[in-house]
Amino acid sequence: MTKRIMLGNEAFARGAYEAGVKVVSSYPGTPSTEVTENAAKYDEIYVEWAPNEKVGVEVAMGASVGGVRSLSCMKHVGLNVAADPFFTAAYTGVTGGMVVLVADDNGCHSSQNEQDSRYHGRGAGVPVLEPADSQECKDYIKLAYDISEKYDTVVLMRSSTRISHSRGIVELGQREERENIPYVKDMQKYVAMPAMARKLHIAQEKRLNEIEADAATFMAGEGELCRALNRVELDDRKIGIVTSGICYQYVKEALPHASVLKLGMVNPLPKQMIADFAKEVEKLYVIEEGNPFLEEQIRAMGVPVYGGKDMFTIQGEYSARMIRQGFGVATEQSALEDAKGTSDIADAPGRPPLLCAGCPHKGLFYVLSKLKTTVFGDIGCYTLAALPPTSAMDTTLCMGGSITMAHGFEKATGDKSNTVAVLGDSTFLHSGITGLLNMCYNQSTGTVIILDNRITGMTGHQDNPASGRNAKGEPAPAVDLAALAKAVGVKHVVEVDPFDVKEVERIVKEETARDELSVIITKRPCAMIVKQTNIPRIVSDRCKNCKQCMKIGCPAIEEEDGRPVVVADRCVGCGLCQKVCPFDAIDAAGSEE
Repeated sequence: MTKRIMLGNEAFARGAYEAGVKVVSSYPGTPSTEVTENAAKYDEIYVEWAPNEKVGVEVAMGASVGGVRSLSCMKHVGLNVAADPFFTAAYTGVTGGMVVLVADDNGCHSSQNEQDSRYHGRGAGVPVLEPADSQECKDYIKLAYDISEKYDTVVLMRSSTRISHSRGIVELGQREERENIPYVKDMQKYVAMPAMARKLHIAQEKRLNEIEADAATFMAGEGELCRALNRVELDDRKIGIVTSGICYQYVKEALPHASVLKLGMVNPLPKQMIADFAKEVEKLYVIEEGNPFLEEQIRAMGVPVYGGKDMFTIQGEYSARMIRQGFGVATEQSALEDAKGTSDIADAPGRPPLLCAGCPHKGLFYVLSKLKTTVFGDIGCYTLAALPPTSAMDTTLCMGGSITMAHGFEKATGDKSNTVAVLGDSTFLHSGITGLLNMCYNQSTGTVIILDNRITGMTGHQDNPASGRNAKGEPAPAVDLAALAKAVGVKHVVEVDPFDVKEVERIVKEETARDELSVIITKRPCAMIVKQTNIPRIVSDRCKNCKQCMKIGCPAIEEEDGRPVVVADRCVGCGLCQKVCPFDAIDAAGSEE
């Protein structure tokens, strides 16, 4: 049997391939992005980047109705966007198996919150599976399709940053090609109008109860669907721990002799199994990252829990060391770390978050900072412009929220002077179009700036409907953002190179002073796509040490002996520093004199 070392996300994609999945529609979002990228490598699977997560789930649902196995992937906040179709699909059920894969981001590594997606699964009334390593990522997604079709339900597959981005050994299998299930018109099942929805809700509750009753059989060697979803590992019975996902790995490392109930299905819970396990141990503990999802339900069952969130925080990620400390377990490694007062990781020098050298967004935010503009920001690389030295962003809420918040601010205060909404091209297509339509319909006079860098930059350069390529890298029609803005009713649309800082400043002043709605589109490819070769130099006898070049926040410019210098191995030769220098002290090529 072939084995490979795989990222959890790569293993998810492999599992979907082996399960015979034919359609994948997703929106990129760290830490889930690589699932779809790896699925696109399989010719047997149709893979697309959807404009947003709601569209992705709807496409996957349509494919399921068409009789094939389908998948939609997203990060935790993306499930908020997809909640509308997700909750109703939980009522209707499926034809071909359907999985929604969501990756939570405990610790906010790349997100605006730490929401716990298990609550979405419980609220919708669908089974939620949570793997603990790369092998389980592959196995569980295959099992999810069996569960989906056996019980006529959407299945939520929950991952996390550490599961998605950790590597492990995976045993590969063969793809199971499946015949399409013939489409049969069924209004009672798929038309979710009130009369049908009431019946569908009854059916949804019935199948969830069936899954709960069968959950105890989802163990190695038992039942039809027996791939070790829920398992008991009895050892020292003084301590019993209920856990799941990445926390299972931490528990096994920190407390190798504790008895463990490892849950692979976290909704619905196998209540009888949990009650039986609790009787086998002296004290029962629950260890889970995030909110007390398992703990509260187990306590509600009347099972005493001696430690859960009383011992561990709801914030951030856990670790084996945290668990050892919580249980007062001393190890040689812990003693060394305690003696130092911190771990080696904590001693590593920090890297301040900055926009990349040559980032096309730098020119715009340099101007907005200079003009002291009030900036309603959005989700993307450019959110980093909120930090010094530009400090050129006032708010960031959610995808597309910049436009609608700027509109609300104007309607509330009656003032839109020197105020703009800023968002990227992919974000605009994700959730910004309706906001712009709202501004136009409700006669806003604000200014929206769309940062068109020709890619979805924040999540690792995935294509979008404006980039001209699809998820498999093939040529595709590209949305004309200026024409789209005009189509929703915006009369004043102007495009500009963000590195032409003088022109950007003129346009921003002109458009924010306008008494009508306007859109500015800054057009320049991401520096990681189009790299320049001319590395500039700072000429000493012309440099007045005004530090204006440092105000753009470029990581390729730093101080040395109190004066700015260009660090050649970081510079991409974009030339922005030359344009902001008031003394023409930066030449196009060479080294510092």
